[in-house]
Amino acid sequence: MARAVIGIIGNKYDLENRYMVHANGEMNSAAIAHVSGCVPLIVPSDPSLARIEDLLEICDGFLLTGGRPNVHPEEYGHAETEAHGAFDRARDALCLPLVRACVDRGQPILGICRGFQEVNVAMGGTLHPEIRELPGRNNHRMPPDGTLEEQFALRHTVTFSTGGPFHRLMGQTKVLTNTLHGQGIEQPGKRIVIDGHADDGTPEAIYIEGAKGFALSVQWHPEWNAANDPVSQPLFKAFGDASRAWAAGRMAPVLKSA
Repeated sequence: MARAVIGIIGNKYDLENRYMVHANGEMNSAAIAHVSGCVPLIVPSDPSLARIEDLLEICDGFLLTGGRPNVHPEEYGHAETEAHGAFDRARDALCLPLVRACVDRGQPILGICRGFQEVNVAMGGTLHPEIRELPGRNNHRMPPDGTLEEQFALRHTVTFSTGGPFHRLMGQTKVLTNTLHGQGIEQPGKRIVIDGHADDGTPEAIYIEGAKGFALSVQWHPEWNAANDPVSQPLFKAFGDASRAWAAGRMAPVLKSA
């Protein structure tokens, strides 16, 4: 039987300042292939190249990856400032309606970092441009120096709601995660439930209330060491199970609060 196909939303990069490419981190593809047990398919982050209606038919689920460009603040009614950083309006134009379409259809989605933020904005939420500037918040950004192992090291605790979907999925209410983001949720969107927080109160795990299918997102990067990490494994395995259920023409049970 053919494996489920996961559309991995790529990012556009200027290669050596002379050649534009759509690319995806190898860790994302490896997590989908080896932990989710699905076929990774990199999707150009531009609706003029990949129509949403076609993607919904080709793919069984979607991985909304991290990336340096941020969701443009106009997408959630804020004015652009220097703190908002770089943007990719084409990715905004693809991902925001894609999220809403998947939620309506019950098609599985898993959001990571920027993808976590996209899901919130797609559902009507807003973002802080720089959470480390908020009172009482820590610096969640990637360390500027060091090896990949040091940059992706587990750096803080995330606490899940007792009885919530992440607690049930992980089998525990506290886990250790990495942290490599500058922005974060300001106001949750409609039906967005914040199910996990960092020690400083920063939202780290969300789900969509009443979603017909798998619709979980995390602010950290579970693709790092996904095959061995006890937090990443159940997340990617559950996503793979839901995507296979979609491919087989049926819905996987939705993880709900107890």
